[in-house]
Amino acid sequence: MSRLAYVNGRFLRHAEAGVSIEDRGYQLGDGIYEVWAVFDGKLADPKGHFARLERSLGELQIDMPMSRAALTVALRETVRRNKVRYGIVYLQVTRGVARRDHAFPTVPTAPTVVITARSGDSAAAQAKAAKGVSVITLPDNRWGRCDIKTINLLPNVLAKQAAREEGAFEAWLVDADGLVTEGASSNAWIVDADGVLRTRDIGANILRGVTRLTLIEVAKSAGYTIDERAFTVAEAKAAREAFLTGAGALVMPIVRIDDAPVANGHPGQVASALRAAYIQRAKQTSI
Repeated sequence: MSRLAYVNGRFLRHAEAGVSIEDRGYQLGDGIYEVWAVFDGKLADPKGHFARLERSLGELQIDMPMSRAALTVALRETVRRNKVRYGIVYLQVTRGVARRDHAFPTVPTAPTVVITARSGDSAAAQAKAAKGVSVITLPDNRWGRCDIKTINLLPNVLAKQAAREEGAFEAWLVDADGLVTEGASSNAWIVDADGVLRTRDIGANILRGVTRLTLIEVAKSAGYTIDERAFTVAEAKAAREAFLTGAGALVMPIVRIDDAPVANGHPGQVASALRAAYIQRAKQTSI
Protein backbone atom coordinates (compact mmCIF):
# COMPACT_ATOMS: atom_id res chain seq x y z
CA MET A 1 0.00 0.00 0.00
CA SER A 2 1.26 3.48 -0.86
CA ARG A 3 1.65 5.76 2.12
CA LEU A 4 -0.73 8.70 2.16
CA ALA A 5 -0.12 12.22 3.44
CA TYR A 6 -2.60 14.89 4.44
CA VAL A 7 -1.63 18.22 2.81
CA ASN A 8 -3.88 21.23 3.34
CA GLY A 9 -7.09 19.27 3.38
CA ARG A 10 -6.24 16.63 0.75
CA PHE A 11 -4.94 13.08 1.06
CA LEU A 12 -2.19 12.41 -1.46
CA ARG A 13 0.29 9.64 -2.13
CA HIS A 14 3.70 10.52 -0.74
CA ALA A 15 5.17 10.55 -4.23
CA GLU A 16 2.64 13.21 -5.25
CA ALA A 17 2.50 15.27 -2.07
CA GLY A 18 4.30 18.59 -1.84
CA VAL A 19 4.15 22.24 -0.83
CA SER A 20 5.16 25.47 -2.57
CA ILE A 21 8.86 26.27 -2.87
CA GLU A 22 7.97 29.59 -1.24
CA ASP A 23 6.51 27.96 1.83
CA ARG A 24 8.16 29.66 4.82
CA GLY A 25 8.81 26.30 6.41
CA TYR A 26 11.05 25.32 3.51
CA GLN A 27 12.60 28.77 3.04
CA LEU A 28 13.05 29.86 6.67
CA GLY A 29 12.19 27.00 9.00
CA ASP A 30 9.21 29.12 10.06
CA GLY A 31 6.98 26.48 11.58
CA ILE A 32 6.41 23.91 14.29
CA TYR A 33 5.75 20.19 14.50
CA GLU A 34 4.19 17.70 16.86
CA VAL A 35 4.44 13.90 17.12
CA TRP A 36 1.93 11.54 18.72
CA ALA A 37 2.66 7.92 19.55
CA VAL A 38 0.00 5.59 18.14
CA PHE A 39 -1.27 2.59 20.09
CA ASP A 40 -3.96 0.32 18.63
CA GLY A 41 -4.61 2.95 15.97
CA LYS A 42 -5.24 5.69 18.53
CA LEU A 43 -3.38 8.88 19.52
CA ALA A 44 -1.47 8.72 22.80
CA ASP A 45 -1.28 11.61 25.29
CA PRO A 46 -3.75 13.74 23.30
CA LYS A 47 -4.27 16.56 25.81
CA GLY A 48 -0.56 17.15 26.32
CA HIS A 49 0.28 17.15 22.61
CA PHE A 50 -2.55 19.51 21.67
CA ALA A 51 -1.61 21.86 24.51
CA ARG A 52 2.03 21.94 23.41
CA LEU A 53 1.02 22.40 19.78
CA GLU A 54 -1.11 25.42 20.63
CA ARG A 55 1.61 26.89 22.82
CA SER A 56 4.29 26.50 20.13
CA LEU A 57 2.04 28.10 17.51
CA GLY A 58 1.26 30.94 19.89
CA GLU A 59 4.92 31.61 20.61
CA LEU A 60 5.54 31.98 16.85
CA GLN A 61 2.31 33.95 16.30
CA ILE A 62 0.97 31.35 13.86
CA ASP A 63 -2.78 30.79 13.90
CA MET A 64 -4.13 27.40 14.84
CA PRO A 65 -5.05 26.07 11.38
CA MET A 66 -8.28 24.45 12.56
CA SER A 67 -10.08 23.50 15.76
CA ARG A 68 -8.80 20.69 17.98
CA ALA A 69 -11.80 18.61 16.96
CA ALA A 70 -11.16 19.06 13.24
CA LEU A 71 -7.45 18.42 13.64
CA THR A 72 -8.17 15.27 15.62
CA VAL A 73 -10.29 14.00 12.74
CA ALA A 74 -7.49 14.73 10.25
CA LEU A 75 -4.87 13.03 12.43
CA ARG A 76 -6.98 9.95 13.06
CA GLU A 77 -7.95 9.68 9.40
CA THR A 78 -4.28 9.83 8.40
CA VAL A 79 -3.57 7.02 10.84
CA ARG A 80 -6.53 5.01 9.54
CA ARG A 81 -5.72 5.43 5.86
CA ASN A 82 -2.14 4.33 6.47
CA LYS A 83 -3.32 1.35 8.53
CA VAL A 84 -1.06 2.27 11.45
CA ARG A 85 -1.79 0.29 14.60
CA TYR A 86 1.48 0.97 16.39
CA GLY A 87 3.78 3.80 15.34
CA ILE A 88 3.69 7.59 15.12
CA VAL A 89 1.73 10.36 13.44
CA TYR A 90 3.60 13.56 12.54
CA LEU A 91 2.05 17.01 12.15
CA GLN A 92 3.84 20.06 10.71
CA VAL A 93 2.36 23.54 10.58
CA THR A 94 4.19 26.45 8.92
CA ARG A 95 3.29 30.11 8.54
CA GLY A 96 2.39 29.39 4.92
CA VAL A 97 3.37 30.61 1.47
CA ALA A 98 4.74 34.13 0.93
CA ARG A 99 7.47 35.98 -0.94
CA ARG A 100 10.73 35.24 0.82
CA ASP A 101 11.40 37.83 3.51
CA HIS A 102 12.65 37.35 7.04
CA ALA A 103 9.84 39.42 8.59
CA PHE A 104 6.30 38.09 8.77
CA PRO A 105 4.23 38.52 5.60
CA THR A 106 2.36 41.83 5.49
CA VAL A 107 -0.62 40.08 3.89
CA PRO A 108 -2.09 37.31 6.10
CA THR A 109 -1.25 33.81 4.90
CA ALA A 110 -3.01 30.51 5.54
CA PRO A 111 -0.85 28.08 7.54
CA THR A 112 0.42 25.03 5.67
CA VAL A 113 -0.62 21.76 7.32
CA VAL A 114 1.03 18.41 6.60
CA ILE A 115 0.29 15.15 8.41
CA THR A 116 2.04 11.82 7.88
CA ALA A 117 1.89 8.51 9.73
CA ARG A 118 4.09 5.47 9.77
CA SER A 119 4.01 2.07 11.42
CA GLY A 120 6.56 0.84 13.90
CA ASP A 121 7.57 -2.61 15.10
CA SER A 122 6.41 -2.97 18.70
CA ALA A 123 8.25 -6.28 19.18
CA ALA A 124 11.52 -4.76 17.95
CA ALA A 125 11.03 -1.71 20.17
CA GLN A 126 10.41 -3.91 23.20
CA ALA A 127 13.48 -5.99 22.39
CA LYS A 128 15.57 -2.83 22.22
CA ALA A 129 14.22 -1.69 25.58
CA ALA A 130 15.01 -5.11 27.07
CA LYS A 131 18.61 -4.76 25.91
CA GLY A 132 19.03 -1.04 26.61
CA VAL A 133 20.71 1.64 24.53
CA SER A 134 23.78 3.85 24.70
CA VAL A 135 24.11 7.63 24.55
CA ILE A 136 26.99 10.02 23.93
CA THR A 137 27.36 13.49 25.41
CA LEU A 138 27.89 16.65 23.37
CA PRO A 139 27.94 20.42 24.03
CA ASP A 140 24.50 21.98 23.73
CA ASN A 141 24.80 24.62 20.99
CA ARG A 142 21.10 25.11 20.21
CA TRP A 143 19.20 28.39 20.16
CA GLY A 144 17.65 29.99 23.22
CA ARG A 145 14.04 28.89 22.68
CA CYS A 146 14.17 25.12 22.80
CA ASP A 147 10.84 25.22 24.63
CA ILE A 148 9.18 25.78 21.22
CA LYS A 149 8.82 22.62 19.14
CA THR A 150 10.09 24.34 16.01
CA ILE A 151 11.20 22.67 12.79
CA ASN A 152 14.61 24.39 13.16
CA LEU A 153 16.46 21.20 14.11
CA LEU A 154 19.90 21.40 12.51
CA PRO A 155 21.86 21.18 15.82
CA ASN A 156 19.72 18.18 16.76
CA VAL A 157 20.39 16.59 13.35
CA LEU A 158 24.14 16.98 13.79
CA ALA A 159 23.96 15.55 17.31
CA LYS A 160 21.97 12.55 16.11
CA GLN A 161 24.45 11.96 13.31
CA ALA A 162 27.35 12.10 15.76
CA ALA A 163 25.56 9.53 17.93
CA ARG A 164 24.97 7.27 14.93
CA GLU A 165 28.63 7.46 13.92
CA GLU A 166 29.56 6.38 17.46
CA GLY A 167 27.08 3.50 17.34
CA ALA A 168 24.86 5.18 19.96
CA PHE A 169 21.09 5.56 20.06
CA GLU A 170 20.97 9.16 21.27
CA ALA A 171 23.08 12.21 22.15
CA TRP A 172 22.66 13.95 25.50
CA LEU A 173 23.34 17.67 25.29
CA VAL A 174 25.36 19.38 28.01
CA ASP A 175 25.24 23.10 28.87
CA ALA A 176 28.10 25.44 29.77
CA ASP A 177 27.79 24.49 33.45
CA GLY A 178 28.32 20.80 32.69
CA LEU A 179 24.66 19.92 33.28
CA VAL A 180 22.67 17.64 30.99
CA THR A 181 19.82 19.57 29.34
CA GLU A 182 18.09 16.87 27.28
CA GLY A 183 18.61 14.53 24.35
CA ALA A 184 18.64 15.50 20.70
CA SER A 185 15.07 14.15 20.43
CA SER A 186 14.21 13.06 23.95
CA ASN A 187 14.23 14.03 27.62
CA ALA A 188 16.97 12.73 29.91
CA TRP A 189 16.46 10.96 33.27
CA ILE A 190 18.47 9.23 35.95
CA VAL A 191 17.71 7.29 39.11
CA ASP A 192 20.22 8.76 41.55
CA ALA A 193 22.06 7.11 44.44
CA ASP A 194 19.09 7.77 46.74
CA GLY A 195 16.62 6.15 44.35
CA VAL A 196 15.13 9.51 43.31
CA LEU A 197 14.04 10.03 39.71
CA ARG A 198 15.69 13.17 38.36
CA THR A 199 15.05 15.08 35.15
CA ARG A 200 15.74 18.67 34.12
CA ASP A 201 13.02 21.23 34.94
CA ILE A 202 11.18 22.79 32.01
CA GLY A 203 12.25 26.29 33.05
CA ALA A 204 15.78 25.49 31.87
CA ASN A 205 15.15 25.97 28.13
CA ILE A 206 14.27 22.38 27.37
CA LEU A 207 11.41 20.95 25.37
CA ARG A 208 8.29 20.40 27.43
CA GLY A 209 8.17 16.69 26.70
CA VAL A 210 4.65 15.27 26.75
CA THR A 211 5.87 11.73 27.41
CA ARG A 212 8.04 13.22 30.17
CA LEU A 213 5.00 14.89 31.75
CA THR A 214 2.86 11.76 31.60
CA LEU A 215 5.68 9.68 33.05
CA ILE A 216 5.98 12.06 35.99
CA GLU A 217 2.30 11.43 36.73
CA VAL A 218 2.71 7.68 36.28
CA ALA A 219 5.81 7.56 38.49
CA LYS A 220 4.20 9.60 41.27
CA SER A 221 1.16 7.32 41.20
CA ALA A 222 3.51 4.36 41.59
CA GLY A 223 5.12 5.93 44.66
CA TYR A 224 8.40 7.17 43.18
CA THR A 225 9.96 10.44 44.27
CA ILE A 226 10.51 12.92 41.41
CA ASP A 227 13.07 15.73 41.55
CA GLU A 228 13.02 18.12 38.59
CA ARG A 229 16.65 19.01 39.09
CA ALA A 230 19.60 19.02 36.72
CA PHE A 231 22.39 16.47 36.93
CA THR A 232 25.95 16.40 35.63
CA VAL A 233 27.39 13.85 33.24
CA ALA A 234 29.42 12.45 36.14
CA GLU A 235 26.26 12.00 38.21
CA ALA A 236 24.59 10.25 35.30
CA LYS A 237 27.49 7.85 34.89
CA ALA A 238 27.39 7.10 38.63
CA ALA A 239 23.61 6.72 38.75
CA ARG A 240 21.71 3.56 39.60
CA GLU A 241 19.86 3.84 36.29
CA ALA A 242 19.47 6.16 33.34
CA PHE A 243 16.77 6.36 30.71
CA LEU A 244 15.17 8.68 28.17
CA THR A 245 11.61 9.51 27.19
CA GLY A 246 9.95 10.61 23.95
CA ALA A 247 6.96 9.91 21.75
CA GLY A 248 9.00 7.60 19.53
CA ALA A 249 11.15 5.83 22.10
CA LEU A 250 8.52 5.96 24.90
CA VAL A 251 10.63 5.03 27.95
CA MET A 252 14.01 3.64 26.91
CA PRO A 253 16.61 2.31 29.38
CA ILE A 254 20.19 3.54 28.91
CA VAL A 255 23.00 1.10 29.70
CA ARG A 256 26.04 3.13 28.57
CA ILE A 257 26.98 6.83 28.58
CA ASP A 258 30.01 7.62 26.41
CA ASP A 259 32.48 4.88 27.34
CA ALA A 260 31.06 4.15 30.79
CA PRO A 261 28.45 1.50 31.63
CA VAL A 262 25.53 2.62 33.78
CA ALA A 263 25.52 0.49 36.94
CA ASN A 264 25.89 -3.13 35.78
CA GLY A 265 25.40 -2.28 32.11
CA HIS A 266 21.90 -3.73 31.93
CA PRO A 267 18.46 -2.06 31.92
CA GLY A 268 17.36 -1.19 35.44
CA GLN A 269 14.19 -2.37 37.14
CA VAL A 270 12.79 1.14 37.58
CA ALA A 271 13.05 2.12 33.91
CA SER A 272 11.64 -1.21 32.77
CA ALA A 273 8.71 -0.96 35.18
CA LEU A 274 8.00 2.63 34.19
CA ARG A 275 8.03 1.71 30.50
CA ALA A 276 5.35 -0.91 31.08
CA ALA A 277 3.32 1.47 33.27
CA TYR A 278 3.57 4.30 30.74
CA ILE A 279 2.42 2.08 27.86
CA GLN A 280 -0.53 0.89 29.93
CA ARG A 281 -1.51 4.51 30.76
CA ALA A 282 -1.06 5.65 27.15
CA LYS A 283 -3.30 2.88 25.85
CA GLN A 284 -5.97 3.69 28.43
CA THR A 285 -6.06 7.42 27.62
CA SER A 286 -5.49 7.38 23.84
CA ILE A 287 -8.21 8.63 21.49
